[in-house]
Amino acid sequence: QVQLVESGGGLVQTGGSLRLSCVAPGRTFSRYGMGWFRQAPGKGREFVAAITGTGRSTRYIDSVKGRFTISRDNAKNTVFLQMNSLRPEDTAVYYCAADSAGSLVSGSESAYEYWGQGTQVTVSS
Repeated sequence: QVQLVESGGGLVQTGGSLRLSCVAPGRTFSRYGMGWFRQAPGKGREFVAAITGTGRSTRYIDSVKGRFTISRDNAKNTVFLQMNSLRPEDTAVYYCAADSAGSLVSGSESAYEYWGQGTQVTVSS
């Protein structure tokens, strides 16, 4: 069982920045691919970004490319999502997820076995 705990959400104005963190205690963190998803009010959950266990490969949805950066620190069992140039349409609950096939950067929810509780990001216009 992998427990994931997100933090770093909050309220920010358009154009601002936030950095989300997701901690996964345990000795095998580097074996998991990690992803960030988001769910806006009244919408389904949407893939945002993913990173392999080694951190060598990443993947993003088009709408966040150039604005968001996913990274990880395996020594600290933490994955980050740096979000810059935030827009009102980025408002959502953001979830991190873990995929035991650590070599993939999947955009599919079904690839991820473990999920955090989510952290709210609100971007005001």
